[in-house]
Amino acid sequence: MYLILIMNKLHPGAKWKFRVRSFLLFGLLGIIIALWIISPLIGLLLSFVSLTWDSILRIILFSLLGYLILVIIASEIYSRMFYNNWFYEFTASELKLERGIIWKKYSHIPYARIQNIELHRGVIARMLGFSTILVQTAGSSGNVRAEGNIPAVELNEADKIRKFLMKKITSTKRKKDL
Repeated sequence: MYLILIMNKLHPGAKWKFRVRSFLLFGLLGIIIALWIISPLIGLLLSFVSLTWDSILRIILFSLLGYLILVIIASEIYSRMFYNNWFYEFTASELKLERGIIWKKYSHIPYARIQNIELHRGVIARMLGFSTILVQTAGSSGNVRAEGNIPAVELNEADKIRKFLMKKITSTKRKKDL
């Protein structure tokens, strides 16, 4: 008899978390590009073409509006793709995590290595009704971030997962002690 394991999806509210993060990322990237590349090009253009201050202001305003629309579209595409490519699964011996758009990252965390499970609820998570599960392992003592991170799980499900993992931790520690 075969055991079929299904990868779990994140809470739909995770898209908002990913949207905010990508909006900030693309926004900062745009500011850096504008300061580094576009500013010298505008200065070069203005030295060859005589424009009034009104037309310069209009060009800047339309450029900012265009970039804002571009950032919103790119953030939406990124957040949907990131959400659709994020899975987690609990097997008999380990927690499996799969994530990534272009570069896929696969993590396998044996229950025997898990030291602590934290539930984290930020502002967006509280508004949308989900928790982030942080799984800290024995091998990540110098690392500030948790090795296992499930960014958006419904509140009741997160508590069930925490209890499940705590049972797995205590059962594997008992087996080691025997």
